[in-house]
Amino acid sequence: MTGIRRWTVSAVVAFFCALCSLGGSVKAQPTDTQIPAKISDEPQVAALEQALPLLASTSFEKILTAIDIIAGSGIDHAGRILTQLSERRVYVAGDGSSGAYQDGKSYHDFVTGQALPAKPDGLDGVRVNNRVRNAINAALGTLRLRDKDPSVRLQAAEAVSHARDVSALPALEKLVETERDPRVAQAFKEARAVLILAEGKRDAQVQLDAVKILRDRGDQDAIAALRIAFSSKAEGVSAAASSAVAYIETHLAALQQVQNIWYGLSLGSVLLLAAIGLAITFGVMGVINMAHGEMVMLGAYTTFVIQEAFRAYAPAWFDLSLLLAIPAAFTVAGLVGIAIERGIIRFLYGRSLETLLATWGVSLILQQAVRTIFGPTNRAVSAPSYMSGGFEFLGLAITYNRLWIIVFSLVVFASLLVILRYTSLGLQMRAVTQNRRMAASMGIRTGTVDALTFGLGSGIAGIAGVALSQIDNVSPNLGQNYIIDSFMVVVFGGVGNLWGTFVSAFSLGVVNKFLEPWAGAVLAKIAILVLLILFIQKRPRGLFALKGRAIET
Repeated sequence: MTGIRRWTVSAVVAFFCALCSLGGSVKAQPTDTQIPAKISDEPQVAALEQALPLLASTSFEKILTAIDIIAGSGIDHAGRILTQLSERRVYVAGDGSSGAYQDGKSYHDFVTGQALPAKPDGLDGVRVNNRVRNAINAALGTLRLRDKDPSVRLQAAEAVSHARDVSALPALEKLVETERDPRVAQAFKEARAVLILAEGKRDAQVQLDAVKILRDRGDQDAIAALRIAFSSKAEGVSAAASSAVAYIETHLAALQQVQNIWYGLSLGSVLLLAAIGLAITFGVMGVINMAHGEMVMLGAYTTFVIQEAFRAYAPAWFDLSLLLAIPAAFTVAGLVGIAIERGIIRFLYGRSLETLLATWGVSLILQQAVRTIFGPTNRAVSAPSYMSGGFEFLGLAITYNRLWIIVFSLVVFASLLVILRYTSLGLQMRAVTQNRRMAASMGIRTGTVDALTFGLGSGIAGIAGVALSQIDNVSPNLGQNYIIDSFMVVVFGGVGNLWGTFVSAFSLGVVNKFLEPWAGAVLAKIAILVLLILFIQKRPRGLFALKGRAIET
């Protein structure tokens, strides 16, 4: 019995001990409503907790140390904390136990970043001066260098390079080794090279490597950074920097000449589009059409009307508006041209002065009609998505709208050559161009050819208006800006010769762009006009005169 009693007592004691132990362990487990005050076992949070007492200090040195800690914490809202600290919107308790920052109208916990219903009591603003703000800006730049978005990192590298913030050099040296995006990695290397030369404390070989990187970069920013190294005391660095600057300047000068050629070709394509229709009408009929510029204007306004219709009824298909505007502008300008020829010009053949005055009057009427319908102010014509923006090619800045206009002008020119060579209308036009009387005696209806030719030339001018609407203001005076240049192109190239018009347009465009930097836009046009007059004195028929053409008076 005694043994049984002892066993029973022992079992009861063991049961109560286990129960107490289980109760203690259950009691120690936090419930769902329990939130730990600080989770200092997380390094990012621990860093912010470490920064709080430093921000609460009255010492600016400690506040600067806190900024470095926040920037290096790696927590997601570190950038917001630093941004609001620069605006004096960070608040901490006097003992550094807690803090908050204001973002807009809302408040957030300093450590966790969670939104708070209001500003906590007992918190005071952190002291900030210009030195602190400079440190914040530098820290923000370093944070952006670590951003997840490659475009943000790229912008941050450029900002650090422009600011020559030497304090970001240690971070850059680490990031160069880990960056995977090729463009960003190159930007980091270039920014590091700039900072190395700005610091001027590294050994000669490191600085020479930095000079080589900037030499390969080869732009104005690289020149500005290399000039810092002119005063370097490291062996060979100053001479290498001077040589690199001379190389870059020579390269940029050559690149500028190539850029001028590109701009000249762009201007030449515009002149070709504006003049090619005039070359046809002037060459076949000998009519000085002063209303040719208004055909260009009608094409531009046709583009505007079609785009407005797309905006109102089919905005999702807006990119197609320009493609639809091309045949529409050709039709509108071509019909107006035929109407002018049938209604006015056919009664004035052989009287050049009267034709000039009559077409000038028509141009004024068309301008006033457009002012009455659309108003005198400029109209906005937007570029479709595929003509917006640009790119760099071998250092050249190329915009898509100019590139498309060059391609478009070449397509129009090639199409016109096909029409003149392989269609019956083209054959009749060439026959009338060479000898009107002989063509008439062979049964060609010269009057119909004149009307269709005038309509074709006017239609091409309308197409030119579609292209010009993408690079110039659409206004009632649009055509007047190109009529004189069009006549210069036609006369210089050879009246009635399309290849002469082609060569003339691009030649005058390139020459104009080379003269503009020296003489300005206005004086450059005057100089070209004077040179053209002198040229016409030697070659009255232009560069490529038609052979066998009957000159009729």
